[in-house]
Amino acid sequence: MNARADATVLNTADHSLSNAHLDALEEETIFILREVAAAFERPTLLFSGGKDSLVMLKCAEKAFGVGNIPYPLLMIDTGHNFPEVTDFRDFRAQELGAELIVRNVEDSMKRGTVRLAHPGESRNVHQSVTLLEAIEEFRFDALIGGARRDEEKARAKERIFSHRDSFGQWQPKAQRPELWTLFNTRLQPGEHFRVFPISNWTELDVWQYIARENIALPSLYYTHQRDVVDRRGLLVPVTELTPAQSGETVERRDVRFRTVGDITCTCPVPSLAATAEDIVVETLSVEVSERGATRMDDKTSDASMEKRKKDGYF
Repeated sequence: MNARADATVLNTADHSLSNAHLDALEEETIFILREVAAAFERPTLLFSGGKDSLVMLKCAEKAFGVGNIPYPLLMIDTGHNFPEVTDFRDFRAQELGAELIVRNVEDSMKRGTVRLAHPGESRNVHQSVTLLEAIEEFRFDALIGGARRDEEKARAKERIFSHRDSFGQWQPKAQRPELWTLFNTRLQPGEHFRVFPISNWTELDVWQYIARENIALPSLYYTHQRDVVDRRGLLVPVTELTPAQSGETVERRDVRFRTVGDITCTCPVPSLAATAEDIVVETLSVEVSERGATRMDDKTSDASMEKRKKDGYF
């Protein structure tokens, strides 16, 4: 075992876990990021400030160097994102000298292209409209995202280079196999690709990589105390946007977020994990995917994610 591999073994009282496989995952991700830069005229990297996009941005930094990422970063902001995440998004983009484009669901609401059923409706699903408007505005032909196949079964169906038609829609039955890392990059006018360089990573891989590379994250990924209510098996954070309902008991719990998104649909999990190494050990024992354990918007039906992806959701 080489010196680097020796240094990338996580030892705890109960586990010894090698990180050697991360080199292959990182190499594949860097190859895909460079392939996008070479094959497309107007690509962009979706960057939310969440852990998966920060891992991808770290790989982009390695692929191209600080100040040399050849495509802008794009964030679709619902207006209901956690401030810890959006502040960190801005900080990291500035640190890398990367161009950051932010487009807001609220602006789509003002234009009338997004209409909420009621004021309290989650804006998360409506990101699709704002995203498609940004694609048209900047004529993006490839959008790079941090989705992984282990997150949700609809995402498990998707190719690394996922073709979208001129309406931004995904056709799950019309996908070309990706053999020998030969990717489909052929486009007709008005079409684009969604590209997922970390498709083959798992949640555990992401946390091992964060630990190995010492990647800084927004604080809410680690244990902290927060007021929550238990609602249909999920710990819903008590905020102005998600107040406790009649009959619910507010508890102050030690929690962390496994994934972050719109406040109105993202829930924490009970946890005392204060470091990336702690989370690696914790992740070894989880039985529910991070979206299944934390996302209210994925609970509406078994096909909710696939329907949204067909409508243009990332």
